[in-house]
Amino acid sequence: MVDYQMLADGDKVCVAVSGGKDSLTLLRVLNDRRKFVPIKYELLAVHIDLGYPCQHPKILAEYFKKLGVNYHIEKVDILKGKTRKDISCFWCAWNRRKALFETANRFGCTKVALGHHKDDIVETILLNLFFQGEISAMSPKQELFKGKIVIIRPLAYVDEDMIKRFAREADFPHEKCACPNSITSQRTKISQIISQLKRVCPEVKTNIFKSVKRIKKDYLL
Repeated sequence: MVDYQMLADGDKVCVAVSGGKDSLTLLRVLNDRRKFVPIKYELLAVHIDLGYPCQHPKILAEYFKKLGVNYHIEKVDILKGKTRKDISCFWCAWNRRKALFETANRFGCTKVALGHHKDDIVETILLNLFFQGEISAMSPKQELFKGKIVIIRPLAYVDEDMIKRFAREADFPHEKCACPNSITSQRTKISQIISQLKRVCPEVKTNIFKSVKRIKKDYLL
């Protein structure tokens, strides 16, 4: 948060909450943090309901009320007329992100907080390298559309294992909706590769994470 100056006094933060452990951890941390930081900021928990058959919206609404956080459920009917083969990770993410940005803008939010953690960033680095032929990552803080939307990723330094432990201890609402492509996605394959590499190099995740900050330009093409 401090390294990238993610929040400022008076910010209104749209927190993207899918209902999974990462986004719920992010919301909880940002909410608890308001009790002791020297700045004041508002939170708006936003769940984009794409129409998948699950109970997330109702469960999340009750949790938001319990937490005492303002919230909005944005219903987006994008599945109509679509078959499973039409639904890819890119298609789903693009539509979800579009609805999220439009909602944040409509409610006057200055920042959009996403629950991506260290593992997500490491996997993205390898995904871009292997499948796109480029060296790039997820930035912890990123301005889009000439600064109209500022994305922040406060969990960027946090390992997924720590989030899993926190989620169990916090007793978050049970996730009952799974992505139909979660088992066959490229990200899942990359995660499996990293798990295999950890057996011979326990620090492989940290090494990949740090690599984008330690680029030796003299050795590039």
